[in-house]
Amino acid sequence: MGALNDVKMKIDKIIVDKHLDPVSIRGTIGLKAGFMLAFVKPETPDDPAKLEKLKQAVLLVLAVSV
Repeated sequence: MGALNDVKMKIDKIIVDKHLDPVSIRGTIGLKAGFMLAFVKPETPDDPAKLEKLKQAVLLVLAVSV
């Protein structure tokens, strides 16, 4: 699995653990990161720029580091 998919899976776990609205949170993170999380699949090639944007978006929205 790629690093982007790993972060997406961590985001999904945080959403479940905190009982948050997955559509709203994933949408907000996607807007901040500049791409939709639904397009990240296990076979998605890693892109260091996208990975960093995703991590920053998670930090802004969920206030946690992934």
